[in-house]
Amino acid sequence: MGNPHILVVPYPAQGHVIPLMELSQNLAKQGFRISFVNTEFNHKRIMDAFGKNVDENDLVHLVSLPDGLEEGEDRNQIGKLIETLYQVMPRTLKEFIDKVNRSEDDKITCVLADANMGLALDVAAELGIRRAAVWPASVFQLVSCLSIPKLIDDGLIDENGTPVNEHKMFQLSPTSPAIHPTKFAWLNFDDSTTRKIVFHLWKRNNKAVETADWVLCNSSLDLEPGGFNLVPKVLPIGPLSASNRLGNLSGNFWPEDTTCLQWLDQQPPGSVIYIAFGSFTVFDQIQFQELALGLELSNRPFLWVVRPDIAKGKQGVYFPEGFQERVASQGMMVGWAPQGAVLSHPSIACFLSHCGWNSTIEGVSNGVPFLCWPYFADQFLNESYISDIWKVGLKFERDERGIISKEEIKTKVEQLLGDKNFKRRAVQLKEMVANSVKEGGSSDRIFKNFIEWMKS
Repeated sequence: MGNPHILVVPYPAQGHVIPLMELSQNLAKQGFRISFVNTEFNHKRIMDAFGKNVDENDLVHLVSLPDGLEEGEDRNQIGKLIETLYQVMPRTLKEFIDKVNRSEDDKITCVLADANMGLALDVAAELGIRRAAVWPASVFQLVSCLSIPKLIDDGLIDENGTPVNEHKMFQLSPTSPAIHPTKFAWLNFDDSTTRKIVFHLWKRNNKAVETADWVLCNSSLDLEPGGFNLVPKVLPIGPLSASNRLGNLSGNFWPEDTTCLQWLDQQPPGSVIYIAFGSFTVFDQIQFQELALGLELSNRPFLWVVRPDIAKGKQGVYFPEGFQERVASQGMMVGWAPQGAVLSHPSIACFLSHCGWNSTIEGVSNGVPFLCWPYFADQFLNESYISDIWKVGLKFERDERGIISKEEIKTKVEQLLGDKNFKRRAVQLKEMVANSVKEGGSSDRIFKNFIEWMKS
């Protein structure tokens, strides 16, 4: 019998790959052997981004399996991707597990799967292998998914997840953030077919999650006490981070531009606005240019992550005329940044964010106040946490065009950075979540119990 061997299966999107990679790193340090499954498409992206910097070590082994889509097909078509994953991956996962368990001493004894990949938990159940689900977002987001049958019974949504009353705000409990019914995560897609596919995927995943041996969540009791009270089976082990990484195996899909760290070294403490919108957010040209002009108007140094695919339109990223020349001494723009290192840098004043859960957790863990610009999925719920519950950030208001104007950006930057209470509360929240993962903290104790179960 060799090392305990865990098969880790994230949903194939960067916001899901990174937390499961961090968890895998932490498990590897405990002596577990990890086989980490990416789709072939994402595996290539990670290898292209990091190349020889990816340390292939004996304990974390990168595995690639097909997602069912052809080369060149758009992986951002979520509905189609989900359908092909369910057609192809159960069979290829079974074949991989069977091959390992027939030929190697370190047999796969547990499948650790993203809760959004219920198909992997179903495969483990079929093969009689222990299974643990990981929810990489807020526990309240999971509660809203697990509450789907009740929401239907209570007449709040219909059988396809469509709100019955679009004007009635929704709250899971008195301590939970309020959700607008049109902001349920499965509704934040452009076409009705994708909305329906995502909704029924979550209904299906709920069964896999409810029957898993463990359900772990990348959150902490201090961040979401009300949420964990609603689902006692779901246990917090966060905030996940892998500060002592094994090499550079981070799960990023883009190469990081580390020159921005030297640029940050030259800025005054607490002066820089950091702007990053994750891997999915896309702007139309009007909004993109308004954001650029708003950053210029703020008259503060800024570090802006501008992905090559962040703006709609054939011309790609298109800055306002003369903008780059005018802000040459004020701001820096990069294609991708080492976000953990940026947010922990003393020069950062605030984080203008899409409010994805990984970004939310990273900002909170570094005591950074937020300006909230959610795009889709759970980001509206996270915005509500940041601005309404924790009170460590501000929301933007849109004008009659549905645009966040340059004047609104300038105003909210001044309001956030002009009120020291935002920073004070952010630092208090940072200390709370740091305590949860310290020796003896609530998340630390649960993680150690999980390790004991894995080894038993």
